[in-house]
Parts: sequence; C-alpha cells; structure tokens
Amino acid sequence: MPALVSPTPELAAHPATLPDAVWRASQMGSYRAAVTPTGYATLDRELPGGGWPSAALIELLLPQAGIGEMHLLRPALGAIAQKRRIALVQPPHAPQAAAWSAWGLPAERLLWVKAARNTDALWSAEQILRNGSCGALLFWQTHTRPEALRRLHLAAQAADILFWAMRPLADGQDASPAPLRLALHPANGGVRIAIIKRRGPLHGETLHLKLDGMPSSPFFLAPSAHARLDRRAPAAAAARSVPAALV
Repeated sequence: MPALVSPTPELAAHPATLPDAVWRASQMGSYRAAVTPTGYATLDRELPGGGWPSAALIELLLPQAGIGEMHLLRPALGAIAQKRRIALVQPPHAPQAAAWSAWGLPAERLLWVKAARNTDALWSAEQILRNGSCGALLFWQTHTRPEALRRLHLAAQAADILFWAMRPLADGQDASPAPLRLALHPANGGVRIAIIKRRGPLHGETLHLKLDGMPSSPFFLAPSAHARLDRRAPAAAAARSVPAALV
C-alpha cells in the first residue's frame, strides 16, 4: 500500500529544508528562533541548536528548589542581563540584591513578581511574555494545568524571550507542550541532568555538570539545609550562598 503522505523529492534530498517543527527521529531538530548557549559545552551538545531556545517553554523539573538550577542558568542570565531585564515570578525565596550584583548581574535589571494567587501568577507570567519588555522569564509553579501551560507556550512563541518554568519533578510524568524538558537532581559539585524531552533522538544517559559555587565535598549539605542557612546569613554571606544567589 503506498504511503498516504510522502515528502517531495526536494525535501527528501535536502532534509535541512524541512520546517523547524519537523525533524527525523534519529536526528537533532532545530528552532526557528535564536538559541542562547548554556555556558556548558557538555549540555550544549545535547540540545537542539546548541543551547537554550528562545520563544519556547523550557521546563526544569526539580525535586525541590535550590539544588543548583540558578547556577545552571547563570551564564545565560549574565548575557541577557547586560541589555535586558530578567523577570522572576513566584520565586521560592526573595531575591538577594547583593548576590545578584556579586554574580555580575545588574540589580536594576531584576523584576520580581510575587502574586497572592496561582491564577494571578499565571496571568503575570503571560503578560510578561506578551509585552516584550524582558529578555528572560523564570517562573516557579507547583501545579499548572495543561491548558495553562499551552497558553504560556503560545505566548512565548510570539516573543523574543527565554522562558524557563521550574516545576516539581513528579510533573515530568505528565504531558507538556514544552519542546525541551530537563530533570535536575543535586550532585556532588553540581547537578545531574536527565533530558526528558527534546527535538531529537531519545537521550538515555544522565549528564553530570560541575557548577561554580556548588559544594564539591561528598558531605555537602542537602538543599533544604542550604536554604535554612541562607535565610540566616548576613548579606555578605548571602552573596556567596548557593540557592539564594538569585532567589
């Protein structure tokens, strides 16, 4: 029986001319928008386009906040903050201006939104995506309906912005419109990353990234212990702390 749909000879001969939303299962896909390098060559090699995609929902799935996700994003945030603002919506901790500045990120580029209700947080995130005033949005959510995720992804597709959503690790079992989903776990001196979803072949191995400023001792404190220490630390110490560096 002949195939119902077959590629034209031109597309078959030149697969690179396929639309960005289409890719072969055995090959890495691409994005129509710009890509920002992560700052880690090991991770860039495993991401379509070689970095974080703009105009798309990127999910970082975490067992809890403060395990190194901000250190992972630090290189990309540093590049963005030189020219554009960075929005934080519903971060688990109040941003530390001293830590922000210690990382070389201008504090005046920071926009912090703390909403009383989940619906207000979703509305705020969508407005930030749509108005184009920021170069990056970091959004923390404990539970988000699939239709809300789709709205955010659609809003991001029409914007020139990097959009990361920090969600619980358990949500990785649910369907999501995000073209890129990474599961993060704390590790000695950095984080372990499992690529749950990408525009490309399945990735069965776990990446171990060393991150500057993360504990390298085998006896390093659990993330919850770091969070408690950071809330008690003075401003000078907070600038050197792990999870409260930006959040």
